[in-house]
Amino acid sequence: MKKVFYPLACLAAGALVACGGQKSGSAQADQPNEVALAYSKSLKAPETDSLKLPVDENGYITIFDGKTFDGWRGYGKDKVPAKWTIEDGCIKFNGTGGGEAQDADGGDLIFAHKFKNFELELEWKVAKGSNSGILYLAQEITSKDKDGNDVLEPIYISAPEYQILDNANHPDAKLGKDNNRQSASLYDMIPAVPQNSKPFGEWNKAKIMVYKGTVVHGQNDENVLEYHLWTKQWTDMLQASKFSEEKWPLAFELLNNCGGDNHEGFIGLQDHGDDVWFRNIRVKVLD
Repeated sequence: MKKVFYPLACLAAGALVACGGQKSGSAQADQPNEVALAYSKSLKAPETDSLKLPVDENGYITIFDGKTFDGWRGYGKDKVPAKWTIEDGCIKFNGTGGGEAQDADGGDLIFAHKFKNFELELEWKVAKGSNSGILYLAQEITSKDKDGNDVLEPIYISAPEYQILDNANHPDAKLGKDNNRQSASLYDMIPAVPQNSKPFGEWNKAKIMVYKGTVVHGQNDENVLEYHLWTKQWTDMLQASKFSEEKWPLAFELLNNCGGDNHEGFIGLQDHGDDVWFRNIRVKVLD
């Protein structure tokens, strides 16, 4: 697979970002190694609040400082669900063994700023038999029930998923097609090749690059898949998956136009009911 590299940019569409102490819109960092990033505090709220985050010499913004959940909240919520905690500098989901039940203290976690063209890097590990995922370009989607009340739809019907899995011990590794539910795969669509994940209890490196529709998944310093959003290839993959127009019309519609009209969305970490840890989470904004 060819390797794709893109230059650093300091300004993301729709974001309040300042680099090197320079002004960007109305935001200005006090120090050359900080950026001001806008975020939303609740479901469908505009990104009207901002926080200052460290940025390194290569342009990577640290979006989790190892100490606080600043900028993070539950998907569709105004706070971090209680089952998400900070442990030894890591974000941890404390599993319940309930699969995707997601009780009131659980649910998916998002960094509440919409990214468009970006490169995400982080490290993750799982307990034995655990399942999770990294979602990107996610929207907070609600629909109406039979009584006209708003119902929050699951995050994965609007967002591609980078699978996180204990391949050796979770049954999902043997489902799907051609190993397309194993670690670092585009869930239920494209398998990660080579499959180079480490065993449960060991740290893995994940990288996701999104640039004008081109998406690359990386795992443990190797690119493992590439695909292209908003193309016939993308539509055909959706039609062959559990998110097909026949099987799940709403998911098909949202994923086929993933990122919405602005082609941007949230980064999310999945509650799949199992123990999982994340650390060293950083994002580079691309032109």
